[in-house]
Amino acid sequence: MSTIIGLSSWHSRGLHPFRLACRRTLFTVLALESSADDTCAAVVTSSRQILSNVVVKQHDLHEGFGGIHPTVAIEAHQRNMPGAVRRALENAKLTMQDIDGIAFTRGPGIGGCLSVGSNAAKCLAAALNKPLVGVHHMQAHALTPLLTAPADQVPEFPFLTLLISGGHTLLLLATSQTSFDILATTADESVGRSFDKVARLLGLSWGARGPGAALEDFCRKDIAGVPDVGSFSVPMAGKLAFSYSCLHSSIERYLASTQGPLMEGHRVALARAFQDAAARQLCEKLTLGLEKLSLRNINPRHVVVSGGVASNLFLRARLRAALDIYSLDAKIDLVFPPLELCTDNAVMIGWAAMHRFISGDYDNYSIDLRPKWDISTISDVNSDAS
Repeated sequence: MSTIIGLSSWHSRGLHPFRLACRRTLFTVLALESSADDTCAAVVTSSRQILSNVVVKQHDLHEGFGGIHPTVAIEAHQRNMPGAVRRALENAKLTMQDIDGIAFTRGPGIGGCLSVGSNAAKCLAAALNKPLVGVHHMQAHALTPLLTAPADQVPEFPFLTLLISGGHTLLLLATSQTSFDILATTADESVGRSFDKVARLLGLSWGARGPGAALEDFCRKDIAGVPDVGSFSVPMAGKLAFSYSCLHSSIERYLASTQGPLMEGHRVALARAFQDAAARQLCEKLTLGLEKLSLRNINPRHVVVSGGVASNLFLRARLRAALDIYSLDAKIDLVFPPLELCTDNAVMIGWAAMHRFISGDYDNYSIDLRPKWDISTISDVNSDAS
């Protein structure tokens, strides 16, 4: 008499029904991401191939609210996710039978938004008997250059990583794919949110790439008659901590003190002063972090910068200059993902899950979400979920 063992029984016994699949020469992952307002699906392989990358934006739905409206975002994810998955498979020229594992963003993020990608991934995995891995969103941003950098330029552990997005501003020491030591975080709002708020204060249209990118483009306007509005200071000098609410509040106070609407040149000047101050703060905290690590005899040779704000070209140039000044003798490599992989995407989710798939370490189909998830606890949380 044969015995049929359900998946929950395999997990409870600590066995791995997919271990043979995970040891294949090539492992192919379908990944889903829906932590905020982008609906994403992608197919990635263990040989560092990106077979497809689908991102469905929602900027037009949220611009009128001045930011992400959770209910609107959830409903859009529900509409968009089936089509995104279909397109990801079609673009990769694969079917679900060719997929070896399914990954999704477990957190952090907006709970209702996370649930759309989570439910889709869990249902697909359970119905098709595929292994499942839930991924930390910011871990995925940090590990993206391990996928995208040329083979001879892949960052080596330990490396410093600056994660800058609409939800986070983090300076981390990465010592492995799952181990991150938090050196600094924001005391209030993220640098990305500050960009978004200042773009709104200046009356900028979001455009196709969102408010932060709109502000960057506005700063590049070639316009005569730009007045000198001075500069804005970097808060908490000498401390490993970020603060961006004070910077956007400075812009708000400046605007409140003026009489009548500002001419375009004046608005450009304010945008440039804001972007300069935002960049100076990141540069100062980055070099301070390197100095602190040096006192511990830790001298990373790579700095990874990722997240949506990492697509800002002005910021990229300023960070490069800051590192060159800090380390005159030994160059510190500054590594960014490609521009299209700085903002939210499912490619990074699939890649961040790959090492777990390969080792046969995957999650139960009943895995819960982590809307708030400290990146320094990834290893502990993953071991509890597996």
